[in-house]
Amino acid sequence: MLNALNSLLAPALMERLTLVVNHVLSSEPAAVQRLTPHSGRCLRLELEGWPSLLPAPPQLAFRVTPAGLMEWCSEPLAVAADLQVRIDASNPAALALRAAGGQWPAVDIQGDAQLAADVDWLLKNLRWDVAADLERLFPPAVAHELHRLGSALARGLHAAVEQAGSLAGRLRPGAGGPR
Repeated sequence: MLNALNSLLAPALMERLTLVVNHVLSSEPAAVQRLTPHSGRCLRLELEGWPSLLPAPPQLAFRVTPAGLMEWCSEPLAVAADLQVRIDASNPAALALRAAGGQWPAVDIQGDAQLAADVDWLLKNLRWDVAADLERLFPPAVAHELHRLGSALARGLHAAVEQAGSLAGRLRPGAGGPR
């Protein structure tokens, strides 16, 4: 049943994620300019060490459009991706929280060097201006308060993940912790 639910929700989630990525890309003209020369090229994210107890993630492959935006490839790629990015996903919750906090994990990159350089630039320089988007939906005072509360929640979750990771490291046999 969980796999059936995953097969229904994952495509919708990926389409929404692609819309968010394109929203962030389109808000920065330099980002679109960097991606436009790569039109038609494919980027694949591979999550290594994904926990077997969790449903398999959807294919994380994207094609650069002629407009310099991203298009999710829902079907398996017929050819190898132009750029493959491998990420350790053995702890998906910690990975997601760190990424939300702007801390990118170590990655293994293979493929087109120029596309890799431009994707690296995007990861280092693009930021989603959540506050500005909230102000489009709510009055400024409400938007500011929502942004402040969301930021505080993200900091709290980040601190909890850091503490849990620190505790897990101390409790591992051979790591100097109790046995």
